[in-house]
Formats: sequence, structure tokens, C-alpha cells
Amino acid sequence: MVKKIQKTDSAKTTAAGFNSPLSGAIKDSAQQIWLAGLGAFSKAQEEGGKAFESLVKEGLTIQRKTQAVAEERISEATNRVSSMATDISSKAQGQWDKLENIFEERVAKALNKLGVPSARDVDALIERIDALNQHVQSLTGKAPAKTAAKKAAPAKKTAARKSTR
Repeated sequence: MVKKIQKTDSAKTTAAGFNSPLSGAIKDSAQQIWLAGLGAFSKAQEEGGKAFESLVKEGLTIQRKTQAVAEERISEATNRVSSMATDISSKAQGQWDKLENIFEERVAKALNKLGVPSARDVDALIERIDALNQHVQSLTGKAPAKTAAKKAAPAKKTAARKSTR
């Protein structure tokens, strides 16, 4: 600690106007203050380094927790969006199917009004031709020969189906 200065009657003043025991006490006091400051600085450096490391560790822990929570929330949001997308996709597919059916029905009605036979009509005619062909063959006694109608029937059948779709 700082030494107390004792006043003496026998002290003499120097040329600078200072009492020599007083100036020695001031120098000692200044030296002690300087050393106390260095000690405080050294202690602050030591404690500051420890405190800094402690804060870094706490920050790392908080960052990991925050990242885990954020990843969980992102995962939940992704699942919700995927679910919504699936629902919307299935609803849209159902609407497209309805629209396709309506379109097919209207085209079939228009073709029917124009007198174009439907795929069912063509299939029924092919069956009738086959039945008549077999009947004629049985009356004439010849082995049934492949007719042009049978060969052309599959091609007409697929063409008729494509036009109705």
C-alpha cells in the first residue's frame, strides 16, 4: 500500500520547490500504482482468456442447438409442402380425368350426330361379318378362308379407337 508521508519540521525544500521526503513518497506511491495496474492487466488477461474460451464453448453449444431446431423445422415444413403437393397433384389428376371424359363424350356425340360409327358399332359390324362369313362357309361346304374384312378389321379397329379418344 501507499506509505503515509510524515511531515517533519526539519525537511528542507529543494530547488524545484519539493520536499525531498515528499517527492520520494510520491515516487514510491506512483511505482505502487503502476505495479498494481500491471498486476490488474495481467489478471484481466488470464481471466479474460478463460472467460473468452468459456463464451466460445457456450456459443458453440447454442449454435448446435439452434441448428438442430432449425433442421427440425425445415424438415417439418418440407413434409408439409410435400404432402400439400401430393394432395394438389391428385386433385389436379382427378380434374384432368374428368375433363378428358367430358371431352371424349362430346366428341363421340358430335361424331355420332355426323353419322360416324363408334368403335362399338365397328366391333359389332366385324362380329356380324364374321358370323355371316361362317354361315356362308357352312352352306357352301368350303373351308373358311381369311377374308380381307378380317385382315382390315384390326387396323380399322385401332384407327376407330384412336379417333374416339
